[in-house]
Amino acid sequence: MRIDLHTHSTASDGTDTPAELVRNAAACGLDVVALTDHDTVAGHAAARAALPEGLTLVTGAELSCRLDGVSLHMLAYLFDPEEPELARERELVRDDRVPRARGIVAKLQDLGIPVTWEQVARIAGDGAVGRPHIATALVELGVVGSVNDAFTSLLATDGPAYVEKHELDPLEALRLIKGAGGVAVFAHPLAVKRGRCVPESAIAALAAAGLDGIEVDHMDHDAPTRARLRGTAADLGLLTTGSSDYHGSRKTCRLGEYTTDPEIYGEIVRRATGAFPVPGAGG
Repeated sequence: MRIDLHTHSTASDGTDTPAELVRNAAACGLDVVALTDHDTVAGHAAARAALPEGLTLVTGAELSCRLDGVSLHMLAYLFDPEEPELARERELVRDDRVPRARGIVAKLQDLGIPVTWEQVARIAGDGAVGRPHIATALVELGVVGSVNDAFTSLLATDGPAYVEKHELDPLEALRLIKGAGGVAVFAHPLAVKRGRCVPESAIAALAAAGLDGIEVDHMDHDAPTRARLRGTAADLGLLTTGSSDYHGSRKTCRLGEYTTDPEIYGEIVRRATGAFPVPGAGG
């Protein structure tokens, strides 16, 4: 089985629609794909409707969190999307996206970069506006060579155009995910190119609070980092996942670039009580 547990669609900051994403996942030989848009489940229905035969969909979301001033992302899998507490927090994060993006655009303009809100809004379309849309605008203007370049310079968490947004405390995120019957995996925990990362002592605290796993095999983790995280996971009794963090043409990663072991996937499904994987019947 080939299993990719971290992808994005146009419901947040990917370039594939949810329907295109599941069709592309099947075309590249995946057996299981998780749709984990940022702080939203808006793409799930369209992905289900288009799900090809032979592909299983795992519903999820990537939740925006902050611990001691450091931004981090929590992948939530197979939770009940109607659970009111978690739904309310997702809405609060989404509502803050537009003011935050406008603030980033203003900072870039103060730096002499001719990006406009109209340009960013056009790129975002119906998706939840975020830094990748602004990064794409910077690529269009020739300010940076790629979206990744923008994230490691102007838009990095310690970069000159960074603006904070409403984010969950990760301990509260864990409580909400568990309360909605979901499974929680810390996304790309040591992606140092993106900015500051939480210390490994924080991973231990999250594990004690109910964290299920950490995303180890990811494009932003080099081989020594992956080995280090596997050791951390073994010490803390955490599951280890691998995934592409696919954003369509917005980033260079490919669907299925990294994958999750089938036994780990089976354990994630076993632990979840809020929702079940959706088998494709030929959408």
